[in-house]
Amino acid sequence: LFSTGAADTCHVTVTQPRFQEADYSMHTVFLTCAFSASGCSSSPPQVLWFRFLTNEHEDLCTPGCTDHQKYKVHLLSENNISLQINDLTVNDNAVYICGIAFSDSSSPSSKQTGDGTVLMKTEKQHSNGKLVFIFMIIASSLLFLYSTTVFTFFVVYKKISSGRKIFQAIAQELQKQRYAEHCRQPDDLEDDTVYQNR
Repeated sequence: LFSTGAADTCHVTVTQPRFQEADYSMHTVFLTCAFSASGCSSSPPQVLWFRFLTNEHEDLCTPGCTDHQKYKVHLLSENNISLQINDLTVNDNAVYICGIAFSDSSSPSSKQTGDGTVLMKTEKQHSNGKLVFIFMIIASSLLFLYSTTVFTFFVVYKKISSGRKIFQAIAQELQKQRYAEHCRQPDDLEDDTVYQNR
C-alpha cells in the first residue's frame, strides 16, 4: 500500500493481439494478454475479461469467471495472462477485451484495458466468405466504439467495486454515444439550415 501523502504513480499498459483465428476443428482456444506496470504495489492485480458480441456485451471473468466450464484464466508468467475458451463454436466469435486493475491504487492509469482481440472460428465449409467479411467489419466498428469509452472505464472503476457493474457501465456508455451520434446528425443539419436562412 502507498503511504499517506505519497504520490500514486502506478501506471499500467496492456497489449493484446488484434486478431486470432481458430480452425473449425479446434475446440479450445487461448487468448493472450500482456501487461507492464510501473510504480505499482507488489500485490497482484485483478485480471478482467469482457467480450463484445454483435448485439450484446458480456463480462466473462471480473475477476471470477461466470462460467467455469467455459472460461478459465491462466497466469502464464508474471506479466502474461491467457483466457482459455472451451467448447469453441462460431457463436464465440467476438471481440475479447483484457483489463488489468491494481485495486489498491488511486491513479487512473492503474486500471487499463487492451485494444481487444477479434476471435474468429471458421466454419467447416469456407463458402460463406461474405459473412466472415461482415463480421470483421462489425468487430472493427466495435473496437472503434470501445476505444472511445476506455476513459469511462477508468473513472467508473474508482467508484464501483464490482467488475460486473464496471462492464455494464461501459456498455451503457456505448449505447449513449451511439444514441447521441444518431440524434446529433439531424439537429446539426437543421441548425445549418436555420443559420443559412438568417
